[in-house]
Amino acid sequence: MSKRGSDGDDGRLPEGPDPLSACWPLAQAGASGWLAGLCGDGVTGFMPPGLPDAAWVLNAMYEHERGPGEVSHHEHRVARIADGNVRPRVVAGIDLDAVGVATGGGLGRAEHPGPAWRRLRWAELARRTGDPLVPDGLLPSHHCFPLARKAGSWPLGIVPPTEGSLDRATWNRLIAVLTEHSPDGPATPCLAYWTPLMFATVDVDDHRVRAGRLGDAGLLYDDPEVSFSPSNLWAADGSWVLCTDYDLWATKVAGPAPLVEALLGDEEIEAVRLPWAG
Repeated sequence: MSKRGSDGDDGRLPEGPDPLSACWPLAQAGASGWLAGLCGDGVTGFMPPGLPDAAWVLNAMYEHERGPGEVSHHEHRVARIADGNVRPRVVAGIDLDAVGVATGGGLGRAEHPGPAWRRLRWAELARRTGDPLVPDGLLPSHHCFPLARKAGSWPLGIVPPTEGSLDRATWNRLIAVLTEHSPDGPATPCLAYWTPLMFATVDVDDHRVRAGRLGDAGLLYDDPEVSFSPSNLWAADGSWVLCTDYDLWATKVAGPAPLVEALLGDEEIEAVRLPWAG
């Protein structure tokens, strides 16, 4: 999980009685049935087809005000291990630092890193490196931006997108855009699903679904049982569906063309169409 500081009052769960369960109680068994019928397997998230259109909302990445620098996250970690500032990661007798690469990336929820950091747009990095925004035929993931990295590790001055979850700022803005383009606005009935992979005990048959209103979706981001935004959020009438796959750096939003066009043109969200991905 990657934690990147705090942006203040931006939808976090308040202290006191459990507002998440009050606003988003667990739905009845089988609540994910419509989505499963539409998408098939949902172990890493139910990936919808275009309904009738779709865009991919890209997770945020950040760059330090001093620039990316020449040192990679892996080189920095190796140096800290060598001088005794950190201990090697050893699992089952295997030194993971010796056999793997510290990429600098994370898994799960993510925050803005702090005042010395700025949002680095994917389009800006693509122009800088010559990498495609997303390689043809692939999805937004760790396969993106190979030329930005050194031996697989990102520069220390860049915080790359995390896998499996929207960052908080993008989640909040996406909910705002969905609210603007839903007929019932904040009162729109919705359902939210988390893949079992996000829980400590993995049971692929346990489809955790909560039911609530779109206007209360900010509460879903801080579910204390998981460290991810929902894998899926969808309008109960099926008019739009979003999917944040456990293995990806982006969220697919499928729905009507006006919603998709709004996402593509939004000044805060960075979104793209991927013709090969619906």
